[in-house]
Amino acid sequence: MSIRHEYYENDERTTISIFDRGADPEQVSLKFEPRKVTYTHGDKTLVLEPLKGQINPDACDYTVGKVKVEVRLSKVAQGRWGGLIGDSPDPLANSASTSTPTPARSQKKNWDALTTDILSAEKEKSMEEDPNVGGDSAVNPFFQKLFADADDDTKRAMMKSYSESGGTTLSTNWEEVSKGRVEVKPPEGQEWKKWS
Repeated sequence: MSIRHEYYENDERTTISIFDRGADPEQVSLKFEPRKVTYTHGDKTLVLEPLKGQINPDACDYTVGKVKVEVRLSKVAQGRWGGLIGDSPDPLANSASTSTPTPARSQKKNWDALTTDILSAEKEKSMEEDPNVGGDSAVNPFFQKLFADADDDTKRAMMKSYSESGGTTLSTNWEEVSKGRVEVKPPEGQEWKKWS
C-alpha cells in the first residue's frame, strides 16, 4: 500500500510529511539509514531509497500528529538535493563515515544593497497614475495654469482668499470672497499675527 507523502527542504534538513491519518504513536516505527528511510505503521509501509544525499541517522527525528507524521532528516552535507529520492551520485559515498563534514561558509546578505536594488527598480509614477507624485513641485504648475486661464474676478478671488487665509484656503468664486462668505481662518493651532 502506497502512502501519500510530500517534502520540503532547506540547506540543513529535509522534512517529509507522511499523510497517515490517525496514526498511533505506539505503533509507528521509523528506521533511519544513511541513504534510506523506512516508515512502518501496522500493515502500511513506506520505503524511501536511495535518498538523493546522505543523512545523519542519529540526528533525525519525527513527530506523530492526528493527520500526518512529520519526519525531519538531518543532512550530512549542507545544500539542496532538488529531489527526495534518486540515483544522483552521492559526493559523500566514498568518504569515511566517521569524518565530520566542514560546514559550508554561508555568505551574509547585504540588505542595504538589496533594498537599493529594489527601490531603484521601482518605476517612477506619473501624475496620471498618482496625483500626489512630486508634492508641491507637481501641484504648483496646476495652480499656475488655473490662475493664468482664469478671468479677472476669479484671479481676484484666488488672491484674496489665499492671502487672507495665510495659504490655507483658495477660492475661485469672487462673489463669495468679496462679500466675506468664504470662511478665512489661520491654519489649525496657529493665530493671526497683528501687523503694526
